[in-house]
Amino acid sequence: MGLAGRAAAWWARLRNPCPACAPPWVPPWVPAARSERRYSARGKEKLDMSTYPVENIRNFSIIAHVDHGKSTLADRLLEITGTISKTDRNKQVLDKLQVERERGITVKAQSASLFYNHEGINYLLNLIDTPGHVDFSYEVSRSLSACQGVILVVDANEGIQAQTVANFYLAFEAQLSIIPVINKIDLKNADPERVEKQIEKLFDIPTDECIRISAKQGTNVEKVLQKVIEKIPPPQCNTADPLKALVFDSTFDHYRGVIANVALFGGEIAKGNKIVSAHTKKRYEVNEVGILTPNEQPTHKLYAGQVGYLIAGMKEVTEAQIGDTLFLYKQPVEPLPGFKSAKPMVFAGMYPIDQTEYNNLKSALERLTLNDSSVTVHRDSSLALGAGWRLGFLGLLHMEVFNQRLEQEYNMSVILTAPTVPYKAVLSSAKLIKEHGKDEITIINPAQFPDKFLVSEYLEPTVLGTIVTPHEYIGKIIALCQDRRAVQKDMLYIDENRVMLKYLFPLNEIVLDFYDALKSLSSGYASFDYEDAGYQAADLIKMDILLNGNPVEELSSITHHDKAYATGKLLCERLKEAIPRQLFEIAIQAAIGKKIIARETLKAYRKNVVAKCYGGDITRRMKLLKRQAESKKLMRKIGNVEVPRDAFIRVLKRDTDK
Repeated sequence: MGLAGRAAAWWARLRNPCPACAPPWVPPWVPAARSERRYSARGKEKLDMSTYPVENIRNFSIIAHVDHGKSTLADRLLEITGTISKTDRNKQVLDKLQVERERGITVKAQSASLFYNHEGINYLLNLIDTPGHVDFSYEVSRSLSACQGVILVVDANEGIQAQTVANFYLAFEAQLSIIPVINKIDLKNADPERVEKQIEKLFDIPTDECIRISAKQGTNVEKVLQKVIEKIPPPQCNTADPLKALVFDSTFDHYRGVIANVALFGGEIAKGNKIVSAHTKKRYEVNEVGILTPNEQPTHKLYAGQVGYLIAGMKEVTEAQIGDTLFLYKQPVEPLPGFKSAKPMVFAGMYPIDQTEYNNLKSALERLTLNDSSVTVHRDSSLALGAGWRLGFLGLLHMEVFNQRLEQEYNMSVILTAPTVPYKAVLSSAKLIKEHGKDEITIINPAQFPDKFLVSEYLEPTVLGTIVTPHEYIGKIIALCQDRRAVQKDMLYIDENRVMLKYLFPLNEIVLDFYDALKSLSSGYASFDYEDAGYQAADLIKMDILLNGNPVEELSSITHHDKAYATGKLLCERLKEAIPRQLFEIAIQAAIGKKIIARETLKAYRKNVVAKCYGGDITRRMKLLKRQAESKKLMRKIGNVEVPRDAFIRVLKRDTDK
């Protein structure tokens, strides 16, 4: 309904009021979505959370490998506790983002509060559904900080996979109670006995502690809730203590500002309280508190041990730092440890397609990084692409999802350059050490790469990769790993059919297409996970791209000496296709220092100068051809090769076809 239509309806209600059915008065100039949100929130009956003492609270997460059924189990738990009504449309209810729905994966941890009566006692269960892909492990580790236990879901058909192992150790190191659940027992090829033996062998959890369920059909899901209450301890905190609230997630609303998800480790909080941020030292007044069910449900108060949200008029995205501690004004407390900052594994340049969109993109990046704090942002600029940023991501899928969210949620189209990894150089030049203030520098841009005579060694990042695969694919996978310069560290048979391999990989060898190659070789059965393993010495070189002998700074790259030829040849071939032909010949060369390692030649447009000659002496033809050759030579000397912007984009952009 347009503005005129809403105004007409408003006047009609004024003439014929109906007290029984009339909604709250909304001025016609207030946007529809805004008024609906405001009055629906006002109309909700506030819950009294004081009826749930600390001993009746359980905070837990669901962790698993990708596609093992975490979100489906969360749907059944929400249905059993009456949080959502039972319908056929309840599929991945907690996956709220469009990108999650499209890809069928969870990329953002989501929380929900469930109310459950067990043996006559009402319990408050705070559930957090977590992502399963290695690129979003930071979301998992953050979620675990607000929990006292986890449900470890394993597919009865696939068995233990790489991310299952990684997530188990995250929970184990955090000293959380672990409830093993074997899902998808309704499948034709399910083998829960084999999976129970794998769990016992790898994690030392007795087979009788495993719960066999089918989250899709709801089989035995009630047992999971009972086990959560029996095995997971209540949070260790007290309502009588001063307020201490940990911000573990936050989102931005255009009308209400920052909405912070908090876990209370002490005290209580209510509307009207004056609170202070330990990070910014700014003071706020609480406008609304509540729980997520999974939609926002306002409450009178939140108490120690509970997980919910609060709105306190934070208008700037920088004010709600994830890991921040909130406390009452004039009642300061020791800040909570917060979270270890995420370590970016992949860097890529991001530039607006049109430089007039720079400020809009800057605002969109600030708001999206509030919701995804694992992305690091540094300002950058390029002669070819203009002003932009160099962003750090946890992996390639993380980069793709971030770009997709930027397009879908903020309608921003950007240029994303090919991903690179952070290298290090140990300096030997006293002048450079004095200039940088340290003897080791991090290089995320090839322009910063120091010459070989100024450094004692170059270092490249490494990761410890875990591959779980059926045994018949071992030969192919070992050959693939050796081709990627990997070093084998361990090999363990989980059972008679599945093998777990551990390899030390250089990060730049796996960042682009290793996962695709692994899935292709193993017919999709192998799984892969990795963790940071520090830096190791490597024979790195800076490769320049020359056009007619002139280096193009934007196309320089850092690569390993063994891979330089293949990389240089590929770049030269791409440039040959991207650069428009000129009236003179263009030599496209890849060079290491002064040594040319690859070359492509872009032929010149050539006029047929001998077309007017008919018959006559050959010397006339030769004279015309010689004059043309001399003109081309002169033109090549004085002519500059202008690489168009779209050619840069095609060469620098990540190759999605490969």
